[in-house]
Parts: sequence; C-alpha cells; structure tokens
Amino acid sequence: MQSGSVTTLHTIDILRKKRDGRELDARELAFVAAGAANGSIQEAELAAWLMAAWLKGLSLNETRALTLAMRDSGEKFAPTRLGKQAVDKHSTGGVGDKTSLLVAPLAAACGVAVPMISGRVLGHTGGTLDKLEAIPGYRTALTLAEFETVIKKCGASIIGQTDQLAPADRKLYALRDRTATVENPGLICASILSKKLAAGLNALVLDVKTGSGAFLRKREDCEFLAALMVATAEAAGTRTVALLTDMGQPLGRAAGNWIELVESVELLRGERPAWSPETNIDLRELSLILAGWMIHLGTQAETPEAGYARAEKALMDGSALRVFLAMIEAQGGDVSVFDDPAAFHKPGATEIVAAWDSGYVAEMDTTALGWAVQRTGAGREKAGEPVDPHAGILFHARRGARVERGQPFATLYATRPELLAEPAAILKRAIHFSKTPPNAVVPLVIRVFTRDEAEEYLREKQLSASSS
Repeated sequence: MQSGSVTTLHTIDILRKKRDGRELDARELAFVAAGAANGSIQEAELAAWLMAAWLKGLSLNETRALTLAMRDSGEKFAPTRLGKQAVDKHSTGGVGDKTSLLVAPLAAACGVAVPMISGRVLGHTGGTLDKLEAIPGYRTALTLAEFETVIKKCGASIIGQTDQLAPADRKLYALRDRTATVENPGLICASILSKKLAAGLNALVLDVKTGSGAFLRKREDCEFLAALMVATAEAAGTRTVALLTDMGQPLGRAAGNWIELVESVELLRGERPAWSPETNIDLRELSLILAGWMIHLGTQAETPEAGYARAEKALMDGSALRVFLAMIEAQGGDVSVFDDPAAFHKPGATEIVAAWDSGYVAEMDTTALGWAVQRTGAGREKAGEPVDPHAGILFHARRGARVERGQPFATLYATRPELLAEPAAILKRAIHFSKTPPNAVVPLVIRVFTRDEAEEYLREKQLSASSS
C-alpha cells in the first residue's frame, strides 16, 4: 500500500471493532450511515452493529460523529431564505404532551421561524402528526419546497420526516424498534438530532421527560441524555438548551388525538374548562416556558423570561391562534371543525369512570396510562396501523387533587364499546389514592442544561468513570 492511501472499509471489520468495544472513527461511522441510507449494508449487519453499539456503548466522539453522518445521509433543509432565525422544539415523548401544537404558533407569532419535523405515536406516547391528521385534509407529507412556502406564509409548519431527510435514521430507527436497541443514549441522541440538524436550525429547545411516563425513568439517565444532546448539537453549530421536565402525570387534561387538539385550541383561545380550570395549568405553563426559550434563542428576546412574557402576550391577544389556524389552512386542513369541536367529536363509545375511592390522587403510573390511551384505539401496536382520531382519555383530576368516591374521574372515548373495559381496568391500577395530601411537590421544570452546564456535566461523568 502506498503511503497516504486510504484504507478500504469493510462492514465485517467495523462489526468486529465495535463488538470488541473499540471506538469507531468518523469515517467508519459515515460508512455505516451511508450503508443504512443506500441499502449497501444488509439489515442483518446493521442489526448486529446496533446490538454491538447498545452493549458496548457509544463514546462522546462516536455519538457526535454518528449524528453528523446521519444528518448528512440525505437532503438538508436550508432555512436561510426565510430571513428569520429558525428554531424548533423536540420532546422525548410523553402522555398528553401536546406542547408542539402550542409552542410552534407561540414562537412564530413572536418573529421566529419554526420548521418543525415531528413524529407519530411511539409505544405509550402520543405523536404530533397523528393529532394533526385528526383535522380533515391536513397534510403532514410536504416536499421541502412546500415546507418552506408554508413557513414563509405562516411562520411555522409541522410536518413528518421526508424520505430524503436523514434517511439513515429512518432505517436505523425501524431496526432499533425490532432489535430491542432503543434505550441507548448515543443512539437516541443521534436519531433525534440527525433529523433536527438536517432541518438547518439556528437553535433547538429540547424537552427531556423524566418520571413515570418517560422512556428513561431514572433521573440520572435523563440528565445524561439531556447533556449529551445539548453538547452534541452545540458542537454541530446549533444553539441548544435542554429542559428536564416532569412526566409523572399526563400533561394537561386530554390524552388522545382530537381531544388534545381541542385542548390546545381552547388554550390558544384563552379558554379554561369551567368544571376543572386547574387541569391544564401545567400545559399552559410548560408551553410558555418552552416558547420563551425558543423566542430567546431566536434572538427575539434578551432572556428566556422576556421570551415567556412575549409568548404569553401572543397567547392572550390571539396572534398565536391566528398563526395556528393559518398553518392548518395552508397545509390543507379544514379549520371550520374548530367552530364547534363537540359536534365534530364522534367517538364510537364513551364511558365515564367514577372515582373508586375517596382521598387524594397520590401517584400515577403515567406509562400505564399511556397504554390505556393506546388501548382505546388512539394509538397503534404496529407501524402503519391506523389510529382513531376520536379515541382517548379526558382526565378530570390531577395529582394532589382531592376526590370523592363516585365523582367523575376520567372520560374514556374508544373506537368500539368492547374496547372500553381494558383501559378502564388499567386506569384503576395506575392511579393510587392516599388519605393525606402527597408530601412531595414535583417541579414542572426540574433542571436546565445550557451548553456550559452540559459540557461540565459530561466532564464530571468522564472523570467519575475514569476514577472508578
């Protein structure tokens, strides 16, 4: 071999190297990403690589290199022509988490361009695209040119991942689900950020869930993932912040598709449910906090607090609602369904579950509640299955609330009457009552990671690992 020549890469060599716990370099990871995107690496080989990466872990350098390689595996969106700072928000998934429907119009109403690429139902968590597709005619599959046109017109657009955007992630994501290699921080980080960075963002706000409804339940695991994603995105040139937020109970009062849309529009209209005005105060607050960070990172406010104030003004004066309805209309959606949401809501079966005990709502297994929602018909068991836009659960009480036996606790909407029994049973197992109020008050935002805090956290982790 001549001096300075490039060694030919072979899949089997990369598999052996990772299997043996050695670090792959950027060129090798680019080879894996390209092979996933163009099909030159077989599924069995990709599955073997994923399992080796899951078992042996990915270093910080590997995670960053893989993220960039997956980002560069297809087309990229160029928001520079929008003439505004492009900022997006991503949540790691939760039950009743509809903040994307709120923060996109809130930030757009305050002068930020929001090119939001969202996902569908995953496991026990809801998907933004499934919610939006409950609106007749709404198109989530746009070309990048159409995506840009909507953002120019409305300030925001929410679509699904295109075939051309980060195709390596599309392939690896599907394989991770089938090979039990989902819960790996490096693979999660690369999957999330490859899509977001391919959108050409100037800044990104991450909502990392922790608690009983999160994919990663241990706070330490969530903190590591948050720090890893912030440091990785910042190294790629995108200003990023991560908020560690509570998912110890459903967010807001609705968990489903259409009913979450209705709750979001009610908030954008400044309306609160008369029968239980406190049931969505957490949704309103978290949406304003996240939008405040987006507005700040998008250079439209000096501080996140000032961004919050601007977002709240856009909420109160109706400008965010106007952006949201304009976006729906621009993407083919029928906005008239919001004139009388109750008339449009036609579930196959309805049941009111009464409180089965008296006391305080002390604890919620939010993951179990997410599966209860899925069993109503609002979610799917396999990719590609249809979801019922009208199914879901409406909660009438929050954690810490005092309830009396027999009073309405939740309303279940299902596709068919025979689907009501299982979610009702799950609901009763997932909720625990106590005779006294819960002692611990869990903050909505538990921790914030900026670039400096993320890098310091990761340095401490490395030092701790090297000394043990």
